[in-house]
Amino acid sequence: MADLAKLVDDLSSLTVLEAADLAKMLEEKWGVSAAAAVAVAAGPAAGGGAAAAVEEQTEFTVVLAAAGEKKIEVIKEVRAITGLGLKEAKDLVEGAPKPVKESVTKDEAEKLKAQLEKAGAKVELK
Repeated sequence: MADLAKLVDDLSSLTVLEAADLAKMLEEKWGVSAAAAVAVAAGPAAGGGAAAAVEEQTEFTVVLAAAGEKKIEVIKEVRAITGLGLKEAKDLVEGAPKPVKESVTKDEAEKLKAQLEKAGAKVELK
């Protein structure tokens, strides 16, 4: 079990671009689509009905909606948040709307939103 726990920790630390690359690699290796796996996984959750609707959202995705006027400042913040290189961060900012960080707590999501908005970006939490 220790190996599985380490694997979960390693996967949790991936950036959005690294996670996308991993998904592509797994799709190529095993000939499956990540979208199909998500649809299958979402099926049982829908059966939860009212109980699932009552639960408060605990994981958020910070989405860069627009770079705003200060694109360079936003790129700097995206680099600081994600650890991406300059080109990758610039591509993410220019490709908005794009997720900056996924599966974060409400507190962290609010903090990241404030950082990006201070730099001049428009941010959404999902």
